[in-house]
Amino acid sequence: MIPHFPHETVVPAHLKDLPLARYTPRSRLVVGAHEVERASLPVVDAHIHLGRWLSEDGGWVVPDVGALLAMMDELGIRGMVNLDGRWGAELDENLARYDHAHPGRFATFCHVDWRELAGPGFEERIAAGIRRAAETGAVGLKVWKDLGLQLRDHADTLVMVDDPRLDTLWATAGEVGLPIWIHTADPVAFFDPIDEHNERLELLLARPDWSFADERFPSFERLVQALENTVARHPGTTFVGVHMGCYPENLQWVGRMLDTYANFHVDIAARIAELGRQPRATTELILRHPDRVLFGTDEIPPDRASYQRHFRFLETADEGFPHSDQDPPLMGRWAISGLDLPQDVLAKVYADNALRLVPRLAS
Repeated sequence: MIPHFPHETVVPAHLKDLPLARYTPRSRLVVGAHEVERASLPVVDAHIHLGRWLSEDGGWVVPDVGALLAMMDELGIRGMVNLDGRWGAELDENLARYDHAHPGRFATFCHVDWRELAGPGFEERIAAGIRRAAETGAVGLKVWKDLGLQLRDHADTLVMVDDPRLDTLWATAGEVGLPIWIHTADPVAFFDPIDEHNERLELLLARPDWSFADERFPSFERLVQALENTVARHPGTTFVGVHMGCYPENLQWVGRMLDTYANFHVDIAARIAELGRQPRATTELILRHPDRVLFGTDEIPPDRASYQRHFRFLETADEGFPHSDQDPPLMGRWAISGLDLPQDVLAKVYADNALRLVPRLAS
């Protein structure tokens, strides 16, 4: 019990109704700190965006590839998986700019041209597109969250990941050797009402368009069930559930998926905020499945400070450090703790697992 010493303290009146946006507490915790400027082992960023489709002006996300390579060498990053290849001419240009110009440093994935959904009989057309992309030089397929949340067919029906008409697509990817990096749903709080109980309230107030708490969208549970249904139906196709299996808030679910489906893998991209607030559970999962977890950041563009924060998270036992440079951090008002992974496990997470799934980077 804290002893009580009667005395009069005047609390400024304006603090009694302080808006949440203006509340920026400073931690008084004194803990050890280890700044990791360079990774202790070679790294592959298996989830990065280097193309043009996500840029605001239509230009390359990374305007200077030479500067990017210099930063990679400085930080110990041997390779990157570029998830922005798209299809057709855009795929050709990504391959030329990255894979062909810098062999062994970059590996580019294609996308599905979902415009084919506008006409009946799209099943074979999109599968044929994936075959062409593989022949062109794509080494994987990136599937974004718009599948299940936004994309509709010619009859204006929402298309889910486990739509039987997509079975040809998933099977074809397996046949031509393209692993699938798949993003299903989004943080669970994005599907909760925007109210005083939502742990991502500040982020959703800043980006209300990121909320899916609307009957127009499937539930979070339906979306991740569709992912599981698809992984289960296609054991010959490799799936990487990005963002820690698309469900970092529930590592029991992620662990069950890894236990059950040998073709399922995960990456940690853009989710150290979630993983770092449950470091013991995260470490236990990685140690149980060291061959199935990939390193990634999902930064746009690649960022030195973010890499060093990720290295600290994976390599040290530091406690109570920020997961973001933002103040307050929009991804959650909490600090994270490091995992202090063993070197043999760290080597697999950092690079070995990605090199096995994307052998172009091993050359």
